Amino acid sequence: MFKLFMRRTAAALLSSGRPSRIGWTLIASATFAIAACGGGGSGGSLSPLPAAPAAPTAPAAPVAPAAPAAPAPSAPIYTVGGSVTGLLGTGLVLQNNAGDDLAITANGSFSFGSALPSGANYAVTVKSQSKILTRVCTVSNGAGTVADATVTNVAVTCAAPAARFAYSEDYVGNTLLAFTIDASTGALSRIPTPAVVTGNSPVSIAVDPTGRFAYVVNGGSRNVSAYTIDVSTGVLSPMAAPAVATENSPTSITVDPTGRFAYLANTFSNNVSAYTIDASTGALSPMATPTVAAGTRPNSITVDPTGRFAYVANNGDNNVSAYTIDASTGALSPMATPTVPAGSFPVSIAVDPTGRFAYVTNLTSNDVSTYTIEASTGALSPMATPTVPAGSFPTSIAVDPTGRFAYVANYISSSVSIYTIDASTGALSLMATQTVAAGGVPVCITVDPTGRFAYVVNGLTNNVSAYTIDASTGALNPMATPTVALGNNPQSVVLSR
Repeated sequence: MFKLFMRRTAAALLSSGRPSRIGWTLIASATFAIAACGGGGSGGSLSPLPAAPAAPTAPAAPVAPAAPAAPAPSAPIYTVGGSVTGLLGTGLVLQNNAGDDLAITANGSFSFGSALPSGANYAVTVKSQSKILTRVCTVSNGAGTVADATVTNVAVTCAAPAARFAYSEDYVGNTLLAFTIDASTGALSRIPTPAVVTGNSPVSIAVDPTGRFAYVVNGGSRNVSAYTIDVSTGVLSPMAAPAVATENSPTSITVDPTGRFAYLANTFSNNVSAYTIDASTGALSPMATPTVAAGTRPNSITVDPTGRFAYVANNGDNNVSAYTIDASTGALSPMATPTVPAGSFPVSIAVDPTGRFAYVTNLTSNDVSTYTIEASTGALSPMATPTVPAGSFPTSIAVDPTGRFAYVANYISSSVSIYTIDASTGALSLMATQTVAAGGVPVCITVDPTGRFAYVVNGLTNNVSAYTIDASTGALNPMATPTVALGNNPQSVVLSR
């Protein structure tokens, strides 16, 4: 049937004279269908048509990479720090845990650069001390474990060490006497060794700030004798180096607070001798410029607590010469204003421990000249009240290490005048009990570095008056043993750590 149908269809198409496009399509389709069946016999069946090709698969969308996991939160860290008090000069370096160094240049708060996590240990120490050797810095609350907070209670305190030894000259016997100082009472006890020989007519003593060397000015032989100090016993031993020559009538010697330089006032040469100090041996050597001009009859010289400025009392000119100190060489240079007026016959000068105020005793005007010190230049300016009264012939002045009290030895009055110091202005005010008795003809007064004891050398009675200092009022009270014998015509007493 199917074949017959196809033959008739083809014939019809041919008789029409032109094949229909549709017709040919049908023929082609039928032919394809037959061919597709194949096989013989009347029972053959149609083969299935091929399946339509599958539509192309769209490319899969790219899979975004997984976001990185959030980092675990960092453990909190905390700084270690605290505060510094009493510092003078530069050179102080603190260290934490033997590796984190921190240079300290001023008083106030500090904090190490490396922070630590909670539970870590810290240990703060002093790696190097300040170049100002008159003070030693110590650490308290320096070790512990970091909790969950910044450490702020490390305390660094810089203060002068307590004095353990004292020295005084025998002007007539040309010797030095040495004493121990009782740490709790301040009492002096003679060291049981023979007196140490000096040059002729010793008049002034200075000890370096480390307590290793002592220097004695010999007015008669015009030189300086030098000694080493046994730091355990206080015993003096002459240095191998010979005595160093001075100018005419050497009177007063001082060592700068770095322990590198020494300066000496020569009264009748009207100048100051300058020396360098060998750090290991203590030997003195004249500087490249060995002397610098002063006023007429320089009688006393002092260096400010920072070691930057020097001041000389000139009793012939009734003024004070002021100098800057070269930090490298120690050379003295007159300030832009080289002198400032003082009272009549100035003989002693002292600078307060903060370096802000200076005081000069005027022998024949029976008063004390008071000055402020300009912080950057060292220039002296008279205070609003430029002078305050003292006793008769004030010869020596000392300021306690807290800067709250001042004491003046009065030569003719055989007494000590006592003052309070205004913390902001530096002004002196006599205490309610203005004076305390001393021995005969007091010529020198000194206060120990802790501010607990004072000592007055009495030139006529050949002894030292010893006092305790009331910490709150500054009042002087004679010790249980109020005087200790010295040599013949003693001129001064110096203390050493």
